[in-house]
Amino acid sequence: MNFIKSWRHLLLFLLTILVSLVFWYAFYLDIPGRLGFPQTSLETVFANYDGPNYMVISKCGYDKSCIAANYSLPQPLEYYPAHLPGFPLLIKYFSLYTTTPKAMLLASLTGSVLFTLVSYEFFKLFLKTRASFILSLLLIFFPARLLVLRLVGAPETWFIALTLLSIIYFKRRRFFFSSVFASLAMLLKSPGVLLFAAYGISALIEYLSTRKIIPLIKKYFSYLLIPATLIGIFYFYYLQTGDFWAYFHSGDNLHLGFLPYLVFISNHTWINTIWLEDVIYIYFLVIVGVIRLYRKFRTDIIFIYPLIFLLAAIFVAHRDISRYISPAYPFMFLAFSKFLTAPKNRFIFIILLPAAILFAVNFLIGNTAPISDWTPYL
Repeated sequence: MNFIKSWRHLLLFLLTILVSLVFWYAFYLDIPGRLGFPQTSLETVFANYDGPNYMVISKCGYDKSCIAANYSLPQPLEYYPAHLPGFPLLIKYFSLYTTTPKAMLLASLTGSVLFTLVSYEFFKLFLKTRASFILSLLLIFFPARLLVLRLVGAPETWFIALTLLSIIYFKRRRFFFSSVFASLAMLLKSPGVLLFAAYGISALIEYLSTRKIIPLIKKYFSYLLIPATLIGIFYFYYLQTGDFWAYFHSGDNLHLGFLPYLVFISNHTWINTIWLEDVIYIYFLVIVGVIRLYRKFRTDIIFIYPLIFLLAAIFVAHRDISRYISPAYPFMFLAFSKFLTAPKNRFIFIILLPAAILFAVNFLIGNTAPISDWTPYL
């Protein structure tokens, strides 16, 4: 896929890079500190969770003895398999050319650019070019939690981009390529299994409609690459740790509850706050968005996948719901595209842009790992 093929592609490409570089340079110069925030540096960005965890894995893999000998992050050694190997491998590749912290930001920047351009192609499947461009432009800054994920060591931009590529190729009936991109997404984040579930439900719906099994097997067989990739990850964990099920033994990592809305029990780990009203608004917007997608796409994968993500998010007991549900954001932009692209509504985003920027700055400052010695990370 040729990503730079028009001035709109080029502008999205350059703006995505510029936004990250401006943020990083501001932290390098401690501009937030001069404006009244606590003192900052580029190390503030490097130290943002879960970036240090991914850097450690890029250096040591999941070898407990190597991690214990070189790093002193507060989480137990069993916690590292909670982070899948895809993003550490990207960091390791970019570290061939620079230090590991800078390699991590290069990996994030590359994923951010890919995410922006793939989102544009995704929107163009359903909308006119101009509307697709506006939505992709807005997606660089909003939602604000996604802006943060573009700026720190996080695999979400890669994961969402590969998920959208998989769906784009699925819609184009190039199923093998679709399954390959889905498998690559599985290397990055455990919610990759939700994409496999979405394709499985899509296959079931087709079967109930046609009652023809052989064509469906030919169409969907390659998607077994997704669980095969997951098994490969677990086997890699076995080689590294001696525990095939290390992901499930990584401590307080699996935040799925047996009841919905456990996020509102404030004494649970990873919540510890009563200030959770915003989570209700997130659920509300995504529920409305999923309903709008159903009315337009019915049982299409464009509806099935965000529906599964919504149902999973409702059972997540974690304060950071806005991050957990981030793979659904492009679908929500599609659902609300008429409102988001209306010229009369542009002033809303102009008014909110400074708020999104200040949120990102404040979040980056307050979400850092306690690292006193950067030598092992270099």
